Amino acid sequence: MIKILVVDDDKHIAELISLYLRKEGFETKEIHNGREAVEIFPAYAPFLVLLDIMLPGLDGYRVCEELRSISSVPIIMLTAKGETFDKVRGLELGADDYIVKPFDPSEMVARVKAVLRRYDKHEQGSSHENRGQVIDLPNLHINTAKRIIVYHGHELEMPPKEFDLLYHLACHPGQPYSRDELLTICWGYDFPGDTRTVDVHIMRLREKLNKGDSWSIKTVWGIGYKLEVAL
Repeated sequence: MIKILVVDDDKHIAELISLYLRKEGFETKEIHNGREAVEIFPAYAPFLVLLDIMLPGLDGYRVCEELRSISSVPIIMLTAKGETFDKVRGLELGADDYIVKPFDPSEMVARVKAVLRRYDKHEQGSSHENRGQVIDLPNLHINTAKRIIVYHGHELEMPPKEFDLLYHLACHPGQPYSRDELLTICWGYDFPGDTRTVDVHIMRLREKLNKGDSWSIKTVWGIGYKLEVAL
């Protein structure tokens, strides 16, 4: 049975989410404190986390950051605010999707299923097509099997979507991709976000890969981005 960790300080909302997920055959566990969510995560080993932003102990952003440091399990953020800043910040920290409260329970279930489908496809690709795939550029080593990036001799901690973006661009040096193409490749065709998501993740990559190498992520005006290698 697919286990889902529901983290929300409002017990009524957590119970409602669990009720609808259980009707769809999922197993759920409800947690109402951010620190407790981080502590129980390894033992419960959920397939997906539904994570509220406003939490006691640790807020949802911090919980997301801590979970991302130990796992690539899908995370869907729950926010009552809905401002672009909140959405972008969650995605920057490695969240896979977000749902704005109040939400329709059937939409919530559909989002959960969509994220799980995308994650399953990614895992299948990692275990078959990309097993042992290694990409080497000057001062950059990418190992997709181990999900490791070594830059100038130091291993970089990188959220899953940043890793996927860099890997795809590095696989096709010189090839420009539109923001829509990158959004589909790395987030899936049914991702509800917009191309601003891609811009934010590219900005984060550039901040981390900024040591004046012979390659760089270039903006292709009017199109999108490419990884360019100097001849």
